[in-house]
Amino acid sequence: MSTAAQVLDATSARPPLGARDASFRLQPLRAFRAVRRLIADKEDTAQVFEVMRALSGRAIPNGYARLLKTPQGGAIAYRREEFADWLSDEAWLAQFQPGTVGAAYRDFIAPRGLTAEGLADESRKVADADMDAAHPLLWYARRLRDVHDVWHVLTGYGTDALGEVCVVAFSYAQTRSLGFALIAMAGAREFRRLKDGQPYGKAVREAWKAGRKAAWLPEVDYPALFAMPLDEARRALGITPPATYQAIPQDLREHYQRAA
Repeated sequence: MSTAAQVLDATSARPPLGARDASFRLQPLRAFRAVRRLIADKEDTAQVFEVMRALSGRAIPNGYARLLKTPQGGAIAYRREEFADWLSDEAWLAQFQPGTVGAAYRDFIAPRGLTAEGLADESRKVADADMDAAHPLLWYARRLRDVHDVWHVLTGYGTDALGEVCVVAFSYAQTRSLGFALIAMAGAREFRRLKDGQPYGKAVREAWKAGRKAAWLPEVDYPALFAMPLDEARRALGITPPATYQAIPQDLREHYQRAA
């Protein structure tokens, strides 16, 4: 193929979904079906990405535009580093001293068998998401994906069913993505069905309010944040302790899975 033909072929190639206006069309039926599968099996993480793909709307382009408007966010977007690469570097993670955000993240993922690459692989199961495309909007979407477990650490929510519902409620407040809102509402509804007197709904609302009050986390310099003491980082970011969530007995935070 000639050089000219290669250039023409490249310019006519299908752009990544995140770059096309059609990708921002809401698909509620697709989202509700995925939520039903997720409620049946909260470990089916791919369904989270199905919901996010169906209901992201303008959240990704709006969030990226907001990132560019801040000095630190603009610098991060200019560098366009893949945060998953940092999180997958065992030597980099090993350097953080006890009590830091990095050590807390390390201690959070290890016993649960979580990895940044594993989360990325789940996102790739959504065939039309184009998650690995070389496009700024898809880079921003990957950034939101890769910080999910870091937000667990910063907020104090576990990976039990209620913890996941709460962290997505927090994430909705941060990103305005309707996918997070749907998952949070569906999860809260399942817990309300238990009628055991526990303040599940209050815990979810508290998480949403905490997300609204906190600093805007997509623009945080996470490699630098990992070196900070966890308590100091939470204070700096305005993240309040999840008091209601922590008051609910740990064994009850999984209950809707057994009651469904």
